[in-house]
Amino acid sequence: QVQLVESGGGLVQAGGSLRLSCAASGRIFSGVAMGWFRQAPGKARAFVAAISWSGGNTYYADSVKGRFTISRDNAKNTQYLQMNSLKPEDTAVYYCAAKRTAQPMRVYSGPYDYDYWGQGTQVTVSS
Repeated sequence: QVQLVESGGGLVQAGGSLRLSCAASGRIFSGVAMGWFRQAPGKARAFVAAISWSGGNTYYADSVKGRFTISRDNAKNTQYLQMNSLKPEDTAVYYCAAKRTAQPMRVYSGPYDYDYWGQGTQVTVSS
């Protein structure tokens, strides 16, 4: 079983930055693709960004492209989401997700692709 714990959420003014972290339990980070999703009140969970097992491939939702950067440190079993130029519409609960895979360059953007989820961290952007 994989356990994921997010941190780094909070309240920030529009135009500001936050960095989310997601720590995975156990020596399971290799062979695991990772992603970030978010869910605003009254809305469905939406894809934000994904990174391959190798870290060599990334993919972003159009709404965050150029502002957010996903990365991972396999030695620390941790992935990150650097969020810059934040907007009020980025306000949501952000979830970390993991998927076991044998394909080192594959990324996944569908919530049903993922096997494990964190508990979520709130990000609030004030105008």
